[in-house]
Amino acid sequence: MNRDRIEKTGKTPEEAIAAALMVLDATKDDVTIEILDPGAKGGLFGIGGRPAMVAVTRNYDPVQSAKEFLREVTLAMGLSVTIETTRKEKYLNINVVGENMGILIGKRGATLDALQYLTNLVVNRGGVPEFSVILDTENYRKRRRETLESLAQNLARKVKAIRKPVSLEPMSRYERHIIHTVLQNDRFIRTYSEGNEPFRHVVITTMNKSREA
Repeated sequence: MNRDRIEKTGKTPEEAIAAALMVLDATKDDVTIEILDPGAKGGLFGIGGRPAMVAVTRNYDPVQSAKEFLREVTLAMGLSVTIETTRKEKYLNINVVGENMGILIGKRGATLDALQYLTNLVVNRGGVPEFSVILDTENYRKRRRETLESLAQNLARKVKAIRKPVSLEPMSRYERHIIHTVLQNDRFIRTYSEGNEPFRHVVITTMNKSREA
């Protein structure tokens, strides 16, 4: 990934700027330019002169940062992909298109979730979250949500029939939230989460007591 800030020298500020832009593979519209030293021509035969020095900093673009990061990661995974982005307010939806996307998804979406987490860190590099990245491929998020909704309803019926709690497999906080949301209006069913990450899981029960997600 390209460095964000380049310091360059040249005979003139213009030459130094051109050299920095070449390294960053950017145009003047993409950067902020600071003249650190305009340089000096010097006296007779150039004696006593000094080169100009500039600092050129790439303007922060969260979408471009996310794309560059994901290109490097998918390339390292041996995948050839197209990265599609849609930015709406503070949400950045990213869809990765290509072959063998099962590798990118991983078991129960574990790899996709990990990449989404890392991409969020890259985009919100200042430490204070400004954008929420939602990473998807092959419509996995929707398909997984529909699977979890169906699973929750089926297990709720089972719990009502056997009148015993049922524990689900460990899930991410996002997926646990889906289970809780689907069953929250069922007056015969209560759900809660127990255990520690990454083994925290949902329990579906007929008990009146509920706990935090």
